Amino acid sequence: MELSNLPALQLCISVGMYWYHFPVWFRPSCTVLGFANVLSAFILLLNLPAAIGQSPQHIFSNHPHLHKIPTVHESAVQARRILNISSIATLSTVFPDHQNFSPLENRPHDLSGAPIGLIDYYAACDPTPYEPTILAISIATSFKNARAGSNVTLSLRYHPPINHPPGEDIYTYSPANLPRFSLVGYIEPIPSDQVRTYGMDRCFFERHPEAVAWKPGNAIHDSWWARLVVEQVYWIGGFGDRAYIGWIPVEEWRGVTQQEVSHARLVGEKIY
Repeated sequence: MELSNLPALQLCISVGMYWYHFPVWFRPSCTVLGFANVLSAFILLLNLPAAIGQSPQHIFSNHPHLHKIPTVHESAVQARRILNISSIATLSTVFPDHQNFSPLENRPHDLSGAPIGLIDYYAACDPTPYEPTILAISIATSFKNARAGSNVTLSLRYHPPINHPPGEDIYTYSPANLPRFSLVGYIEPIPSDQVRTYGMDRCFFERHPEAVAWKPGNAIHDSWWARLVVEQVYWIGGFGDRAYIGWIPVEEWRGVTQQEVSHARLVGEKIY
């Protein structure tokens, strides 16, 4: 089969995609080129990968040298990095089937099973650094739902520094191409002696100075220290042709070392 047939196929495909955008006199249709020539050229195109030792599916694959997709462990390191450098996330819970609440809330009566996500403070202050520390406010909807038995999801996303260097293209800092993930688990109260021993309150208030007004024992709201016990991690590292998307085993999440976290750098971060 001759390569001279290949331009016929290329021209038919190129023009065919935009057929109705061309004037009638400029439609060099495949009937002129000849159906037999086009068919033979198409067969040649399908056989080219096999001729060089590749399967036909190769033509549908991303080029292996364009982007290196991080491994699951590398993605876990990135996620732990985001957990450390961020301090605000979306805490999602589900309204319980039955719950006693004050009429003053003016709450609708058909919220059973409905999810709700609300922004909340957190900090990486736990002696187990893979579990976020939270200052829980008893009156807050998220913690009412958690105390009623709801599982909890903490969703985080990476925000590049304001003074980040220019991107390689328009997609470098696109929110759709930046990493984000969700930690699925449950809220567990932290004993006060553990908070004191590890200085978790001091660590938290360093990230959120204004939150000292709501520390346990304050005169405004009942509050208590809690941690999110992480049971599952779902990660979206960016576009699928250059980032891992999927579940990160919790053992992998917990197994990341603090040295790996401190040495990791995300897109836009200055190199140490």
